[in-house]
Formats: sequence, C-alpha cells, structure tokens
Amino acid sequence: MIGIAILGLVTVAFGLADILVSVVGDGTGLSIIEIPGDMFRGGWGGLIVLFAGLFYLSGCKNVAEVHNASKVVIGSVLIWIMAGTDIFAMITESIPGGEEGPWFNSLSGFFGTYAPPYAPAIFLLPFSLVVVYYILKQERAR
Repeated sequence: MIGIAILGLVTVAFGLADILVSVVGDGTGLSIIEIPGDMFRGGWGGLIVLFAGLFYLSGCKNVAEVHNASKVVIGSVLIWIMAGTDIFAMITESIPGGEEGPWFNSLSGFFGTYAPPYAPAIFLLPFSLVVVYYILKQERAR
C-alpha cells in the first residue's frame, strides 16, 4: 500500500533527523517541529523512530499477509511508545510553575506548554493509528 510506504519514508526521515541532531548535540526547532539534541530522546528515540520507519517499509508490500501486517503494527507500536513518552513529558512539564514562580503553574502557563513545537513522533501518531485501523478493517472484511 502506497500510504504505508509514504509513512515509512517520512518516519525514516524523522528518525535520521533525530539521530543527526543528537550527534551534532544541539537541538533544533522549526516553527512546529522540535528535534531534541540530547542523547536519550534524540539518539535512542531517533533510533526507535528510524526502526519504526524500516518496519513500515518492510511490511508495506503486501499488508494482507499476516507477517507484513505484523511488521506494520510493530512500527506503529514503536511510534506509540515514542509519542507516549513525548506526551507524558509535556504533561509533567506543564504542572510545575518553574524555579522563580509559584509551586504550580498558572492556567495560561499550563496550556502554553501544549503549544507547538512538537516532537516528530507526535506528528506521526495519528497516521500510525490510521494504519492500524486500516489493518483491522481489512481483517474484519475477511
């Protein structure tokens, strides 16, 4: 399926970008996307996102076959893990008020932490859910 192949190529590109930015050691951010420069999220996270893209690409040829469908699902699960940790980090960063401020964040500061830029895995999350929905729909049709 061409949609899974495109998602795989975009995922591989995001994974390589994560790894390259972590090798340089300086995080980079565009208007809506932020690639962290630390070794844990940038390096290991980039490796996980890269392998998710490789799983998508290796399973996109014949998704009706169970082995290829499982590769696509594994790629989606890897995206869910990375996006879940990124969302959890956003939630935990939004609660405290900062070093100089009050114990808890203000309401505007709380919602301000959910504004862009986002990590690449968060952009891939909705598309990975659609891929799994497509596979489940295909299985029910049989």
